[in-house]
Amino acid sequence: MRIVVSGTHATGKSTLISDFALAHPEFAVLPDPFDLVDDGPGSGSFVAQLRFSAERLLDPALPRAVIAERGPLDFLAYLAAIDELGRSGAAAELVRREAPLAARAMAQVDLLVLLAPDGIAVPDEEDPELRDATADALLDLADDPDLTGTARILELSGDPVTRLAALRSAVSG
Repeated sequence: MRIVVSGTHATGKSTLISDFALAHPEFAVLPDPFDLVDDGPGSGSFVAQLRFSAERLLDPALPRAVIAERGPLDFLAYLAAIDELGRSGAAAELVRREAPLAARAMAQVDLLVLLAPDGIAVPDEEDPELRDATADALLDLADDPDLTGTARILELSGDPVTRLAALRSAVSG
């Protein structure tokens, strides 16, 4: 099973993946592209991370049992959010241009886990306005079957124990 855990910054993705991986060592963990792709701030960075996350899902050597922190939809959502907030004149075009790659990559995903911000406060330097706009955009994008393909979608909220139990149940069921 190929799982992508999606959510805006500071939603508990790393915690959920770490807890899941401890209980399921048969799953390979793909880290957050944000930690691997340093292209500076802005839409160019989101495009680079989108492409990186898509390419790894499209890699024919990718194992069947994988849990990935973020997928291409995350970065489409960030681009849509910066467009919505008027922070980049090119973001809407980038969303249109990169959507086909995101859709091809998401066709490789069996389970898309969407994490809600769930009362996790972030300081001003974490850009709460962008975080909220991205969370809304991610939910909108996840509702588009042209982007998500046949992936089951699991929306999770609550504390880490509740989230982990729901994910484990979805994987075993």
